Amino acid sequence: MHNWAGNFQYQAAALHEPQSVDELREIVRLRPRVRVLGTRHSFNSIADCPGGDLISLRRLNRVIRFDANPTQPTVTVQGGITYGELCPQLHRGGWALHNLASLPHISVAGACATATHGSGDRNGNLATAIVAMKIVNAAGREIEVSPQTMGEKFRGMVVALGALGPVTELTLKIEPSYEVRQQVFLNLPVVQLQNHFDDITSAADSVSLFTDWRTPAINQVWLKQRFKNGHDPRPGPDFFGAIRATVHMNPLAELSADNCNEQLGIAGPWHHRLPHFRLDFTPSHGVELQAEYFVPRRRALEAIDAVYSLRGEISPILKISELRTIAADELWLSPCYHRDCLAIHFTWEQDVDAVMAVLPKIENRLRDFGVRPHWGKLFTMNGPELEAAFADRFASFRQLLLEYDPAGKFRNEFLNTAVFSNT
Repeated sequence: MHNWAGNFQYQAAALHEPQSVDELREIVRLRPRVRVLGTRHSFNSIADCPGGDLISLRRLNRVIRFDANPTQPTVTVQGGITYGELCPQLHRGGWALHNLASLPHISVAGACATATHGSGDRNGNLATAIVAMKIVNAAGREIEVSPQTMGEKFRGMVVALGALGPVTELTLKIEPSYEVRQQVFLNLPVVQLQNHFDDITSAADSVSLFTDWRTPAINQVWLKQRFKNGHDPRPGPDFFGAIRATVHMNPLAELSADNCNEQLGIAGPWHHRLPHFRLDFTPSHGVELQAEYFVPRRRALEAIDAVYSLRGEISPILKISELRTIAADELWLSPCYHRDCLAIHFTWEQDVDAVMAVLPKIENRLRDFGVRPHWGKLFTMNGPELEAAFADRFASFRQLLLEYDPAGKFRNEFLNTAVFSNT
């Protein structure tokens, strides 16, 4: 069995698909080593369990309840639900999430466990919506995880890389449903980005900058803007020198935009505009590799220049890059822990050797900025480097894993290398 991209083959001995929480608990209780497999959109070994057992929660995908508390409304869902399954149900009930990732095909639990994000100066990653969880611990017991039950540890248990056990329930903050207009602009001069970075990234609720690093221009700017209560913002014909697209665009301009959500300023429900790609089509390009790095927003322009200096080595194996901003959060292993960030995302050709050869060069150029990787994508940073990057709470997270899984039932090679190699 391979991941979605086809670059990784899982080495687990068995795959289980429990149909109830009780069945899941029994599997966890009886097996010596298990890992939870999400929707297979990771590009590395984070979800694998060589010689052990994998568990898919795809049959545990129900919306359990809504709570319309006026102070903070929430929805509680099972751990196997995807955003594509959840969002239409939320919208029909008049509710929405604060943000979404590029793909609706990914599982809520998996996206949150790796701090996957959308875009927006004021938007935290998807895990910041979590206010409570239930997990199955190493003994096969379902336990409550919330600020009330766990105190400060809760902030270490949300982005936990699957290391604390299967997530059976998530309770997420929700808000009243809203509509979004999406508009694309072409060929933004890099000098405009240098001179007006804050104005550009704050021009909409979600802003994505696509570049191939080949020229001193951003190929495409995607603006996703909410509107409600009669406030209907529409950008003009140009955007800091970029020209408004008159046809639907794919981030890879040479490809059809049929798999992308509506653009051209056509209003639509939040879950049909915030993701780049439509649920009923193959996400993104299909056969590809991905890597993503996070740097402090205050050093964003320096980091962009550093990557641009490698364009000769990057461009021949690159499909496209995406630049997005994300707000700071309080989650220990989030790349945005205590700092607003710029995410520099790479969608590569599926040339594993070439990509793995260039990643250390990118990481080296970004190291002085305190670079942190996306946990579910490709990177070469080792354990000591990761500990230095996440220095504030890395040791606390490691201690949390030792406390809740002392025998290492949920540990795998990825965690042993990334989290425990310094012990």
